[in-house]
Amino acid sequence: MSVVGKQLNTLSTNNDINAKDVRDTSGKTSMLAKFISPSDVLNLNEITENYLCSIYDNIYDIDFTRFKIRDLDSGAILFEIAKPSNRFSPNLEDKLIEAAGSMSIDDSVDANAGRYVRYQFTPAFLGLKNVGATVEFTVGGKPVNNFRMIERHFFRDRLLKTFDFEFGYCIPYSRNSCEHIYEFPNLPCELVSEMIACPFQTRSDSFYFVENRLIMHNKADYAYDGGLL
Repeated sequence: MSVVGKQLNTLSTNNDINAKDVRDTSGKTSMLAKFISPSDVLNLNEITENYLCSIYDNIYDIDFTRFKIRDLDSGAILFEIAKPSNRFSPNLEDKLIEAAGSMSIDDSVDANAGRYVRYQFTPAFLGLKNVGATVEFTVGGKPVNNFRMIERHFFRDRLLKTFDFEFGYCIPYSRNSCEHIYEFPNLPCELVSEMIACPFQTRSDSFYFVENRLIMHNKADYAYDGGLL
């Protein structure tokens, strides 16, 4: 199945949760009785300190197997990676792009290693406007209804942008492909300079929902000083 992801409008509700009110992800049982909904994460006013769900909440066995990014304005393919083995980091789908030059990935070795990635880009990254991110993924034996991703990017305590996409419905044991269109915001020159000067203080949370229930949560941080040292 191949679809083009549709960006949704940001929701607004009176419900709120604090970024520090998170689940204990050290075991199979989540500590919060209340499941996390899209409106909960859309009301967060800062990056989360921990993960809002357990790795065991991915009961649909969703596995991302290929990721490609392209500049929509030039058509150039900027980055492409495929799953080389049984281990493939699901949060590859959450990343935006390698603008030009080097990129480094630093995975932790703890239980959440596959949920966090660190990227280093060149300053040219911040000049991009429209990027297509194509992801291929497989699902397990359960049908996946209303598969949705909400990705929130912060610089320090400032929200840069929220991306909200639908994957749609996926049949059991299927391989799926979807392209999401990222429209990057116009950032003030002073903010761009500060983001370049302060590596890894730009961070993102990527939340994945099925039927409005959080099943996966990935994190990343970014530097934009590649090639400057």
